[in-house]
Amino acid sequence: MKRVFRLQGKGKLKDGGLRGLAMHPEIEDVNTTVTLIQALIPLGLRAVGEALAAEVTRLVGPRYSRTGGIPGHVRWCHQQGSVYLADQKLPITYQRVRDRLRKTEVPLTTYQQLQLPRQADAGLFRKVLLGLSCRNYEVCAETVPEAFGLSPSSVSRRFIRASARQLQALQERRLEPYDVVALLLDGKTFVEDSMVIALGITLTGEKVILGFVQTATENETVCAAFLQELVERGLRVEQGLLCIIDGAKGLRKAIQTVFGDHGIVQRCQWHKRENVLAYLPKGQRASVRRKLQAAYAQPTSEAATRALGRLRQELRLMNESAVKSLDEGLDETLTLHRLGLFPQLGVSLKTTNCLESLHALLGQRTDKVDRWRSSDQKQRWLAAALLDIEPRLRRIKGFRALPLLRTALHAELSGKVNLAKFHVA
Repeated sequence: MKRVFRLQGKGKLKDGGLRGLAMHPEIEDVNTTVTLIQALIPLGLRAVGEALAAEVTRLVGPRYSRTGGIPGHVRWCHQQGSVYLADQKLPITYQRVRDRLRKTEVPLTTYQQLQLPRQADAGLFRKVLLGLSCRNYEVCAETVPEAFGLSPSSVSRRFIRASARQLQALQERRLEPYDVVALLLDGKTFVEDSMVIALGITLTGEKVILGFVQTATENETVCAAFLQELVERGLRVEQGLLCIIDGAKGLRKAIQTVFGDHGIVQRCQWHKRENVLAYLPKGQRASVRRKLQAAYAQPTSEAATRALGRLRQELRLMNESAVKSLDEGLDETLTLHRLGLFPQLGVSLKTTNCLESLHALLGQRTDKVDRWRSSDQKQRWLAAALLDIEPRLRRIKGFRALPLLRTALHAELSGKVNLAKFHVA
């Protein structure tokens, strides 16, 4: 049976015992601030009592006095209620006030404010996101025994509220403040759906989550609408944008449709290598893998093209289908070579590894969900996980060369414009 803290005239706390339960070891460093506040819950309740008693005295005057206060206002009776302290909802008994002249209840402003959870959902949200089950939250939460509002359904509702705010914040985020010079696009599977995530690389090397779209496949229609939404939210592409993709045809067509010549594609070299190797017997894969890696590691476009040409001749004797796979989009795998920036930026931007690493971090937060019930649930979890991960993302290697990339993209666009004028003439 729950015990109730009775807050009387001077706000004295009848039972201030604190018997904390051990926090789940995986999340004990999640919210140190909340932990410290919870350790002071008895003092907080004493302060609540004093604040409520002061407001009652201001309204009706001192106890047993016939003067002071507002005419007609009197103490009425005591009422059971609850207040929020940190992440905990605690029961109390407080003094009611009544206006005898108007025969109405006088609400206590202090009590009304203390009933608002304020940021109480934040700590719970982080704990559930990092792996604590809603069903185990009441056992694992560090709290006083009298706290309530920690049932699985209550915790679930609070997590839904907090994650819905995260989803709204990500979907409505304006992109004008970010000077994006490179864009990575790739999908992560959620049961039968693919969530195509856009990760931006700014001119100073920071990684920014631009958004995501839910789709069954990475088809042109959905991806084009998604990219158009990014542009409408402020993504700037006029100065050129290096788009790193895994080779999905829908994504490639969407980039051409929305960005036009301003979207310069770098195909992921890792995906190209794996696609080619998939056509070969296992005994031949190791040798071809080494030669492909050595070819792509060449510092210049001419050297890489020659090495790939020699490998192509060897593949023709092994498997013509592997040759066709190699030829498909081969020029776009050498975009950084053509721009003259492979030695500086190849480590970070020759593949979609930046997004693959992000997917691994997402898996740590979302793979524990056994049942995806709705689209809203998937999108809330994904948005919450992305915004939780984003502050921890490091700048890319070679970020000091990104201004050179901006210059090279501008030169590439200028060359295309001049070439178009030449053809028209």
